[in-house]
Amino acid sequence: ELYAYCFMPSHIHLIFRSADDNPAGLLRDFKSYTARKIIEAITENSQESRREYLLWFFERAGKKKGNGAKYQFWQHHNKPIELWSEAVIKQKIDYIHNNPVEAGFVTDPTHWKYSSARNFQEDNTILEIDSTGFLG
Repeated sequence: ELYAYCFMPSHIHLIFRSADDNPAGLLRDFKSYTARKIIEAITENSQESRREYLLWFFERAGKKKGNGAKYQFWQHHNKPIELWSEAVIKQKIDYIHNNPVEAGFVTDPTHWKYSSARNFQEDNTILEIDSTGFLG
């Protein structure tokens, strides 16, 4: 279940719940799948002007990690935060939605295309989210 998100140029923020109470496994699978798909898209797109550099960079990172993977797209660490109250959840959602504003990309959180701030304004055109039951 996805409750809030924001995709930034260098990182992402997610507020989610794992239905099987295995958030680490869910993140592992998410990172594995998206890394494969993004590297595949870079490799197959002949118009990607940064293709050689990006693949070199991800390959170099893979060699540094020594985990046997040819490419390393995501960092190995996550920064999970347990959300234990409605007040904490609201504070984290505000933080996530204001990330592009703080970075200077937009002046209003709803102007950032890849953010659930739009969902909270009834715009589900990019990605649908689940209701927390008490927010929105």
